[in-house]
Amino acid sequence: MKLRQAPKLYLAADPCYGACDLVHDKMKMMGVELVAHMGHSQMNIDSGMPTEFIDVKYDGDPELNPVLPILNKHLAMAKDRMANQQSVGELTEAEAQEKFIDAVGRMAPLTNTKLGLVGSIQHLHLLPEFHDRLEQAGFDVTIPVGGARLSFPGQVLGCNYSGDDESIGHYLFLGSGDFHPIGLVLHTGKPLAMLDPYSGAAEEMSFERIERILRQRFGLIMSSQDCQSFGILIGEKPGQMRRTLALRMKRMLEKHGKKGYLLALEHIGPDLIDFYPVDAFVNTACPRIAIDDAVRYRKPLITPFELEVALGEKQWETGYMFDEIP
Repeated sequence: MKLRQAPKLYLAADPCYGACDLVHDKMKMMGVELVAHMGHSQMNIDSGMPTEFIDVKYDGDPELNPVLPILNKHLAMAKDRMANQQSVGELTEAEAQEKFIDAVGRMAPLTNTKLGLVGSIQHLHLLPEFHDRLEQAGFDVTIPVGGARLSFPGQVLGCNYSGDDESIGHYLFLGSGDFHPIGLVLHTGKPLAMLDPYSGAAEEMSFERIERILRQRFGLIMSSQDCQSFGILIGEKPGQMRRTLALRMKRMLEKHGKKGYLLALEHIGPDLIDFYPVDAFVNTACPRIAIDDAVRYRKPLITPFELEVALGEKQWETGYMFDEIP
């Protein structure tokens, strides 16, 4: 089809944090008829206008050998966990507080020790090849399939790790950085190895690092228990808005004689919320805001699950629940 005139092209120059971060309302105001979204996959949200999600792939081919010793160590850990599973009822609250790592994923006992192969969006096309290589190396490998928010097998997002199941004992993440690995280990409590397609480097996600994060989360829960007023953050980005959850948090606070104020924001940062006259904040926007940025805020910034623990609605010892958007 020939166009009678060259189409006008606008570049959305603001930061984009994922397919959850759509700017379609603004584009409509500018007369845009089609949006090309590059580097992310479509989510289970209505964009409100025609959108083409364009894949961006990286054809790296890292050597498998550097990561094999880590995977063998993690397989042994998974087998030990499966053989020595401890029920929640056998732990006292004090014991659970001392076992921060055990507090993650303890509600889902293992039934197998398979290796879960996952990756970030630009490397997912490499997973079938690495599945076969890992099988040849002696591992029982599965590429997990997640929920509606995930478009492809093996895909993980910073806010969604729904492909995990009780048959997976440990993970290999194909990608760079630790953003996705931190979330996956917090969600599952399972050992995770990382293989970087860009550099070829192999490493493991340190349990000590995850333990530090969990101790920080527990400290924020404790410091929130005596707070009387909470700002409940609602993300205005289409894929981050959880209004129903925010309203549930408000009702829960009121049930316990505390005040909750609904704060709707497109962008969330210390310079935008620290001045509000509340004692603490509950985040229902992007789950990673509370996990990754908590130290930037003067007041406690906690997740919905952490608020439930602070109010006594749920217990820490039954297992930490990573905040996800389904």
